[in-house]
Amino acid sequence: MPIWFAYTLIVLLVITSVLLTLLILLHRGKGGGMSSMFGGGVSSSLAGSSVAEKNLDRYTVLVSLVWFACIVGLGLWLRLAETT
Repeated sequence: MPIWFAYTLIVLLVITSVLLTLLILLHRGKGGGMSSMFGGGVSSSLAGSSVAEKNLDRYTVLVSLVWFACIVGLGLWLRLAETT
């Protein structure tokens, strides 16, 4: 595989790592959280969770899947680069 593939995965991995860290910090803990500062205090009546918190969960899962795919892709690239 070409070297630009590895560089692309590394850049994507760094970006998703920073995003994942920020998204996790925005989640509400037991005593509130940073998400309540950004409008997470407005809640809907569905299961006691706010709409902002549900969207934050979706974004966190999406970014973590991209992060995981980058890790697997780099591992496969390293394995193929090792054999050639």
